[in-house]
Amino acid sequence: MTNTEDTIAVRISKELADRIISGAIEPGSRLRQDHVAEEFGTSHVPVREAFRRLEAQGLAISEPRRGVRVAAFDLGEVREVAEMRAALEVLALRHAAPHLTPAILDQAEEATKAGDKSRDVRSWEEANRTFHRLILAPCNMPRLLSTIDDLHAASARFLFAAWRSEWETRTDQDHRAILSALRQGNTESAAVTLGRHVQWIGQKPVKTASGKTRDAFAIVG
Repeated sequence: MTNTEDTIAVRISKELADRIISGAIEPGSRLRQDHVAEEFGTSHVPVREAFRRLEAQGLAISEPRRGVRVAAFDLGEVREVAEMRAALEVLALRHAAPHLTPAILDQAEEATKAGDKSRDVRSWEEANRTFHRLILAPCNMPRLLSTIDDLHAASARFLFAAWRSEWETRTDQDHRAILSALRQGNTESAAVTLGRHVQWIGQKPVKTASGKTRDAFAIVG
C-alpha cells in the first residue's frame, strides 16, 4: 500500500467509525467495499485496510463468505467496557491527582455544568468526556490515556444507540463529589466515587430501522 492509499484508509476508517459510533450505521449492517470505494472515489485497497482498522477497534467483524459487518454489542460487552473504565480511570486518577491544579479542577467543573445544560445526548457525551479527560490527563501515561480514549469511544457508541432522542437534562452529582474530594486532597474518596460512577449502566427500549423494539444498554457516566 502506498503512503497515499494509507492516508485514504485512515480517512475512510475515521469517517466510518464516526458513523458507527453515532448510530448512523446500525449494528449488523453490511459494509460493502464497492459502495465505500465509490463514495470516497478510491480503489478497494485502502477500503480493505480501513475495514481492518475498524475490526481492530472492535467496530466491525469479518465473516467468511458474508463480508464485513458492523459489530453488534450486548449487555455483556457494555459491562466489560464499564469495568475496564473503572479500573483504568481509577489508576489514571491516582497518578494524576498530585498534578491537578485549581485551574484544571475549575475547567472540569465548567465541563460538568455544560453537561448539565445539554439538550441532546451528543453534547452531553462531549462534555462528559471533557470532564474525564481533564482530571485524568495529568497522569502523563500516554498508553493508559489512549486505552481510556478507546473505551470512551465504545461508551459513546452504546450511549448513542440507546439515547438518540428523548434526552433529558440531568445534574451529575458524582462529578461534583469527585471534584469536591480532589479539592480537599482526598484522592481515595474521589477514586471510589469515580469507580462507581463509570459503572452505572442505563437501560432503554429502542426501535430499530426495521421497526422492531430491542433493549439498549449504555454507560451513563
